[in-house]
Amino acid sequence: MRTSSLVLLLTLSSLVTACRDEQAGPKPRTQRLPEPAQARLLDAAPSDLTFRAGTTFAEGAVVYLGSKVTPPNAAPGEEVRLSHYFQARRPPPQGYGFFVHVVDEAGGGMLINADHEVQNGAAPLASWPVDKVVEDVHSVPMPAVPARVMLGFWRGDARLPVDEASAQDGAHRMMGPRLGGNAAAELPEYLVRRASAAPTIDGVLDDAAWKSASPVVLRGSFDGREVRLRTEARLAYDDEFLYVAFDAEDPDVWGTLLKRDDPIYEQEVVEIFLDANADGRTYNELQVSPHNVNFDASFVGRRQGMDVSWDSGMKSAVKVRGTLDDASDKDEGWSVEMRIPFARLSEVPHIPPRPGDRWRFNLYRLEHHGRRTVEGQAFSPLFVGDFHALPRFAWLTFQ
Repeated sequence: MRTSSLVLLLTLSSLVTACRDEQAGPKPRTQRLPEPAQARLLDAAPSDLTFRAGTTFAEGAVVYLGSKVTPPNAAPGEEVRLSHYFQARRPPPQGYGFFVHVVDEAGGGMLINADHEVQNGAAPLASWPVDKVVEDVHSVPMPAVPARVMLGFWRGDARLPVDEASAQDGAHRMMGPRLGGNAAAELPEYLVRRASAAPTIDGVLDDAAWKSASPVVLRGSFDGREVRLRTEARLAYDDEFLYVAFDAEDPDVWGTLLKRDDPIYEQEVVEIFLDANADGRTYNELQVSPHNVNFDASFVGRRQGMDVSWDSGMKSAVKVRGTLDDASDKDEGWSVEMRIPFARLSEVPHIPPRPGDRWRFNLYRLEHHGRRTVEGQAFSPLFVGDFHALPRFAWLTFQ
């Protein structure tokens, strides 16, 4: 997706965008404790910190004592409580806000933007009394991939300097505790059957190929939850093509982008990502909107080398059960058929695929409830706000 994926609630600002997901946008999706009546001040940090620091900001004015992660080995998507502890050694700098970023350790990309005010605004940096320990507590979902918490203070376009070079990332983000990668959820597998006859690409899912294909229901892309509107998908193949079908419940089927390779990932869309040689690097992204507008792109690494000039050769068709682009009535939904030539995909090991060949892939849907709130759906939940989370791609096994 230029492309993405959901940032309506968390901004993946450090990544090349290439599809939009429910984590898109300016609002962090973190759960915070109720706002306290007054600042929580301690005489000392707890003795059971899971991450100890002792590193300083602003020439020793503020020390980061460490953090506690509870539970430390949560499953991907499970909420974890982060408790951070700071102390002012002399009157602290004025006018700084607090930031917390959870970044992918492998590539440094933003996974979660958890920026917030210390103690929900009860204890801004400028108010910290000298020598008292300030505790800040908030929650984030446990990432599915190894990640690092980065934290610090900002004012305008600048960050409060971190004194020790080894304690920061070069951009004055203090290194905090590590998260994720301890108990990754099992990756699902789809067994794709050879079609006895090619389906007619007309958007109507009445072909024999679909009747014999196993249906899967997409779940919340961020945490695997059940979703508000059902999306069912099926796949089949023959010597030349991979066939993909989506059937989506939708009371308001709409879209305003009508040209090929328009950023349809900003609206309602269904998608498939394909990593044919399962190398975790080269992959393709293909999308279809309710207007049957196509977007396709190839990548040479996770969000790297995006090539929107690449032409998948895909043929698609859409059938809308209702009135397209009319919010005044209630629609039933829309269905999509995609026919994707194997020969156009990146680094396909065998054409046609051999029985037992295993690719990596994922299926997605973006739904804008009320044309405002974005919900991401996936076959393999990602547990991060990024549709390009290659380690969470499912297995596609050819029968």
